[in-house]
Amino acid sequence: MPTLRYLTLALLLAMSSIFSTTAQANEATWQALQEGGLVILMRHSLAPGIGDPPGFERGSCETQRNLSAAGRAQAQAAGRAFRARDIPIAAVYSSSWCRALDTAELMALGPVEPTPWLDSFFRGRGDQTSITQTAQEQIAAWQGPGNLLLVTHQVNITALVGSGAGSGEMIVVRPAGDEMQVVGRLSVSGQ
Repeated sequence: MPTLRYLTLALLLAMSSIFSTTAQANEATWQALQEGGLVILMRHSLAPGIGDPPGFERGSCETQRNLSAAGRAQAQAAGRAFRARDIPIAAVYSSSWCRALDTAELMALGPVEPTPWLDSFFRGRGDQTSITQTAQEQIAAWQGPGNLLLVTHQVNITALVGSGAGSGEMIVVRPAGDEMQVVGRLSVSGQ
């Protein structure tokens, strides 16, 4: 079985290379954030399920899909990672959905301002065109100092950058006129 052993070794080396490349990309993104002037698009932390249950009310957390214990730990770990790297956060805006607000508040990076231009439009809950356009305008206007943290939903992030984000994942962008340049992605485990 020498062939199987060589295939296993080759697979392990390839996986090691991928993990090393990801770690280097993460470190480059953290370094860019230390300089400020960037926008962090963060999907709320882990809240099991899809969408919201029947009877959803925006101002009533008990009618919404909320963060799990793992999601709360994930948000706290993300906040610790920002503080450990001394990342300057100048402002924190959040969707008014409880899972997004809770994520932003548990990160403890500054006062959290709920704003409708980060609210979800999944399953027709809001006007996708208006929400996305306002978010694009807010991002384009950001110049720092520090970084802008926006806690929102997967559909909003997809509309803004053309790709989704996992629970608690962050896509860091640099405003560039009417466009955004993706600087990198960050994911912090709550474990």
